[in-house]
Amino acid sequence: MRPPRFVALGDSLTEGVGDPVGDGWRGWAALLAGGLAEEPVRFTNLAVSGSQTRDVLERQLPAALALRPDIASVVVGVNDTLRCTFDIHAVAARLDTAYAAFAEQGAVLLTACLPDPGAMLGLPGALARPLARRQRAVNAVVHALSDRYGAVHLHACEGAWLTDRAMWSADRLHPGERGHRQLAVRFHALLAERGLATGAAPSPQPEFPAPTKSASLWWLATAGTGWVARRCTDLLPQLLTLAAGEIRHRARGTSARLDLRTAHAVSAALAALSVGEQQPDAA
Repeated sequence: MRPPRFVALGDSLTEGVGDPVGDGWRGWAALLAGGLAEEPVRFTNLAVSGSQTRDVLERQLPAALALRPDIASVVVGVNDTLRCTFDIHAVAARLDTAYAAFAEQGAVLLTACLPDPGAMLGLPGALARPLARRQRAVNAVVHALSDRYGAVHLHACEGAWLTDRAMWSADRLHPGERGHRQLAVRFHALLAERGLATGAAPSPQPEFPAPTKSASLWWLATAGTGWVARRCTDLLPQLLTLAAGEIRHRARGTSARLDLRTAHAVSAALAALSVGEQQPDAA
């Protein structure tokens, strides 16, 4: 019996940003890997900061499939919502392809729905609501596809941990060590319920002291500033347009139309996937 192979795909959350160890990042996936089995697990983290669903599909997925993992995590989507090119139909199609590929290999699939970035950053309502609507759309797709492929799905978009500042790093978008440990503990519990995790659960207690306030401010003034600048260049013009539309709809009392439009887009995206699956059989 070879040791289990766990491969993690995704963006900065899975890369481990917010949980520094030495000169790099550790993160929830590495913490989880240590408790998947009593023997050492072969763990490969393919996640890259800034990745969107397209990056996972085109760059990370081929490398992951070549490793033939027993367990694979695909946690991605927030960066898609932060781009002017956001398209829930494309997001759904990419996630469906990735999930299906692992299902065909017989791998256990781990997925998660995520909190919306606008709320985590504390943006004003008119700016936060469009991002929240996009993230709800991504989460709805992830929920539906997780059910379709029998994934081990973590509801990370809810719970007291979201409002506990001790769980989050200085940038307010990435978990700190406590937050990454919370994700690892919760994933481990779900896997243990299915008999898929036989090792000891990760400890929820941090191994390292939390960053000092001065260290957090320094991060925000250096790396954090660059992070915001890169995203503002792409997203801000469109976000301001979305916010203007949000204000107009609220003034007219028609905000519900925006929610309905998003719900219809999600339904159409999922329906298109179902139609695509049926076509080969019909032929």
